[in-house]
Amino acid sequence: MADTVLYEVSDGLATITLNRPEAMNALNIATKVALREAVRCAAEDDAVRAVLLTAAGERAFCVGQDLKEHIGLLVQDRETGSGQTMSTVKEHYNPIVRALAGMPKPVVAGVNGVAAGAGFGLALAADYRVVADTAAFNTSFAGVALTADSGISWSLPRVIGPGRAADLLLFPRSIKAQEAFDLGIANRLVPAAELPAEAAKVARALAEGPTVAYAAIKEAVAYGLSHSLSETLDKEDELQTRAGSSEDHVIAVQAFVNKEKPKYLGR
Repeated sequence: MADTVLYEVSDGLATITLNRPEAMNALNIATKVALREAVRCAAEDDAVRAVLLTAAGERAFCVGQDLKEHIGLLVQDRETGSGQTMSTVKEHYNPIVRALAGMPKPVVAGVNGVAAGAGFGLALAADYRVVADTAAFNTSFAGVALTADSGISWSLPRVIGPGRAADLLLFPRSIKAQEAFDLGIANRLVPAAELPAEAAKVARALAEGPTVAYAAIKEAVAYGLSHSLSETLDKEDELQTRAGSSEDHVIAVQAFVNKEKPKYLGR
């Protein structure tokens, strides 16, 4: 794995850190490949019960595509007629977002600075966003004559509504941290100096929680967004049966009866 993405697992928590602070954590090919590997590794590792996606430096979480690399690839495409540059959506962004949003464990994004373009999409692919009060979000795509990718055409309307999403996609602008919180993009807003500790605290709490129940919650919410009430009720029945059969459910009920704090096993 390239050193542009750091990966560490400790006590059930996988921490994935974008590590190109000198480039505002822009996504060049090496970084996208490493991030795809890291996210897939976290998703497939049964020992990982939660994921923290964050970034090095203070200025940026991720400004999206590395345009300096991108323009060189576009020139090559024009010269060779290969048209390979935009395959990055299929090869990199789509697998990364699918793994983040679809893994059966909670994902926390610790947004320390600017999240733009695909960086915004990565943050929205997480289940919970802890955001520094100095951070900002920007869709960016239309500003470079592109449409949305990294799942943002799916996730942003579901977070803020289709009308607001269309406004931000058609007329990209900087959404400051407080506005992001008011819109529901940020789940928790904290002083910048406290962001690393608070994001880790939130992710650690989820890593110590009832993993089977969290997975069911993720699946239920995603399902309910695109199905009828009747279908969703049937899905809730299916998922509740699964959660109710877990060891953690028994542990939780016993702890409640005994007035103790449960110690979950994640199964």
